[in-house]
Amino acid sequence: MLIFLLTYSSLGLCIISIFFCRYVAVGNEPFLKSYNNSFLNITFPALQNIQNALNEAGVGDTVKATVPLNADVYLSPQNNPVPSAGVFRPDISGLMTQIVQFLSKNGAPFTVNIYPFLSLYGNDNFPFNYAFFDGIDNPINDNGTPYTNVFDANFDTLVAALKSVGFGDLPILVGEVGWPTEGDKNANVGNALRFYNGLLPRLAGNKGTPLRPGHIEVYLFGLIDEDAKSIAPGNFERHWGIFRYDGQPKFPMDLSGQNQNKLLIGAQNVKYLAPRWCMFNPNAKDLTSLPDNINYACTFGDCTALGYGSSCNNLDANGNASYAFNMYFQVQNQNPMACNFQGLAKITTDNISTPTCNFIIQIVNSSASALIPSLVAFLFVSLFMILFW
Repeated sequence: MLIFLLTYSSLGLCIISIFFCRYVAVGNEPFLKSYNNSFLNITFPALQNIQNALNEAGVGDTVKATVPLNADVYLSPQNNPVPSAGVFRPDISGLMTQIVQFLSKNGAPFTVNIYPFLSLYGNDNFPFNYAFFDGIDNPINDNGTPYTNVFDANFDTLVAALKSVGFGDLPILVGEVGWPTEGDKNANVGNALRFYNGLLPRLAGNKGTPLRPGHIEVYLFGLIDEDAKSIAPGNFERHWGIFRYDGQPKFPMDLSGQNQNKLLIGAQNVKYLAPRWCMFNPNAKDLTSLPDNINYACTFGDCTALGYGSSCNNLDANGNASYAFNMYFQVQNQNPMACNFQGLAKITTDNISTPTCNFIIQIVNSSASALIPSLVAFLFVSLFMILFW
């Protein structure tokens, strides 16, 4: 099935390849505990309907319906917390067994999103180096099998859970994996680069995991930061991209995974608005409305970089206000009326960025529409051709 490349990763459509539609994602992580069973009764029927529709259309042999699931649908018991003891979550075990049976019957993979970063998020007791791939001093011992990273342990817990319901050989597809670069003390460029520098060579070398050695089909999340995405799970949710908002790579990432220096290529000929920023007006006298104005600016602009552990967390009060005002000003395409805030702000031509905190300049609107397809095409061609053939 030939497709035009148009992706929206947060819906799980990042599992579409560049040349052929191989999978149709039915929802995205519908059984999260935080959803309070909202999608418990409709996901499996939807999966059946979509796969049946594909079959009736004559493409069911090559296009498979699958449900991208969060890793919280399976676990290891507290009394035996090792991967080989993995089972499906007790409250959905019956439903998961039905889904797995249907996937197996139709030759479709089990799709899971695995995020080692989330093991660290909000859990200072989690062994930091275990989230990466370059080794730890004390591997987890699972009946003589050492686990040196949480990705392998997580993946093999799923393998064991599938085996526990009689489908230990069902193909597994990792629909999303990545590392954010902002919004948390562990979300930064250095950690993201360390993670990818460990992940990509493993994929290129078809190393697999202890229970599933060999090739694993893996898709990276994500392409570009999403500055309007919900931050209910955390500020990091807007910063999974390997490219910045303007299409420039965040770090020198070698897609080959084999030291071939096949680095990300930034968008070309990106045009920016004039070098103007909106900053807090130091001559402002009445500051009573400052909190409300900052809140307004951050409602319509992305201020997640100001959060704890983020790149702009070290600004003073005036700097925080300037950052918020500038984000709103740039989102409004530098409309002069967007840099007033009841006299609390002013426009400056001096770059007010700091060594650790970047005050952005918006890209020209006409460039934005042409930017996304070229970036998407580059990334997915590279990943598909280099990693997954």
